[in-house]
Amino acid sequence: MNLNIDKIKTLGKLKESDYRFRSIKDEMRENLIKQLKSGNQIFNGIIGYEETVIPDIQSAILSRHNIILLGLRGQAKTKIARLMVTLLDDYLPAIAGSELNDNPLKPISRFGKDRIEQMGDETPIEWITNEERYTEKLATPDVTIADLIGDVDPIKAASLKLPYSDERVIHFGLIPRSHRGIFVINELPDLQARIQVALFNILQEKDVQIRGFRIRLPLDVQFVFTANPEDYTNRGSIVTPLKDRIDSQILTHYAKTIDESRQITDLEANFTKDQIDTINSPKLVKDLVETIAFEARKSEYVDSKSGVSARLTISAIENLVSTAERRMLVNGEENTTVRISDFIGVIPSVTGKVELVYEGEQEGTATVAQILIGKAIKQQFEDYFPSPDKIKKTQEKNPYAEIIHWFSHNNLDLLNNISDEKYRKTLCGVTNLGTVVKNIHPNLPEHEMYLMMEFLLHGLAEYSLISKQHVEFGLQFKDMISTMFTNQADDDELNDEDYTY
Repeated sequence: MNLNIDKIKTLGKLKESDYRFRSIKDEMRENLIKQLKSGNQIFNGIIGYEETVIPDIQSAILSRHNIILLGLRGQAKTKIARLMVTLLDDYLPAIAGSELNDNPLKPISRFGKDRIEQMGDETPIEWITNEERYTEKLATPDVTIADLIGDVDPIKAASLKLPYSDERVIHFGLIPRSHRGIFVINELPDLQARIQVALFNILQEKDVQIRGFRIRLPLDVQFVFTANPEDYTNRGSIVTPLKDRIDSQILTHYAKTIDESRQITDLEANFTKDQIDTINSPKLVKDLVETIAFEARKSEYVDSKSGVSARLTISAIENLVSTAERRMLVNGEENTTVRISDFIGVIPSVTGKVELVYEGEQEGTATVAQILIGKAIKQQFEDYFPSPDKIKKTQEKNPYAEIIHWFSHNNLDLLNNISDEKYRKTLCGVTNLGTVVKNIHPNLPEHEMYLMMEFLLHGLAEYSLISKQHVEFGLQFKDMISTMFTNQADDDELNDEDYTY
């Protein structure tokens, strides 16, 4: 429809235009069809759902269905719901002053009907943007029927001098005010069962009851619900008759590949211009951040039913860059590259984003976070260097032999906040470390070369070829065998103390 909304200010002008009444579900269906035919991207910023979730949503919209998005936390359910406004017309005409966004050609409220009866074609028209037609409510146990549907307003009754039996004293809730729009309820299981029951008639029969009033309101609403399956047992459930009235249930999921997960993080992470200009974050460290989330989702210490949100990786990469930035500022440097040792700054992002099972709680959240970082390093190691396990099996010459031998006579202390100059000097002190990296990655920029050297040390530690221990303000790499003897001596000393009287 080509409408000049600046000129259409009354009902009469609207009738003269080519405006055509459509229900919101028909409107979304027709706009979706146009976008699909033109090849336009419909859900911009939603990554990894191209062949799964998005086709299901499109089918539901074409079927004119109410929708529930069912999935673990951090799976973009709310973001998808908010993007549905792109399927609405840019502007929609409504009777000016109407609480319910009354269609001028087909009003449903007492106010709208009375206004047209009084003013006829001179009834004033206002234009509502698609963003104004979106309403979202987080379901919490304290949500009431008055919040969602409405209640009798004593103040309105007194000011208008009307009895409580008059329909005009009703104060409508969020759902009637979402007439001709999209209404989203997040975390549906948190809504009390009696409140869920109140939605039955709105979804099916289109009438509502408010304090004994039985009001026929043919509401035109596109409902979208979201829910976490874990909430069904932890905090509540969706009552069966309500589930039966929601036409399409669509399952969401986490990103299936590291690349998809990294794209999501790159899109959502928020960096300042200074951070972008001064902190170099190579692909290796970004992949490590994503791998931490993948490892957490299959970890024996983490509750898989609770899920590991995509917000973990977003917070983690932001903290990682900020840790490198702080180190740079402390050392008075103008730029730097993220290090593996900077991952100490990722730990607060992990501990607040995972729910631990009993075994994880016994280990402690910080320890579990360090374990996950270690597993991520080991998982990514084979993408950059030959696997030590495979070298053992094939009896090939071990490219790491000289590095391992160096640690039989030396220790390496890598402190968290040392300058770039000292960092490079420390790594270059390890025999053959730089040579191995250059042989395998000859085209690396210099700043990434040192990152890869450190990564190699961490990888060898994860394969138990050298030892890595946390010391005050940093890490210490040393020979594995000497570490085992040291630990045994410490245990013996403790045992002697235990039996000393």
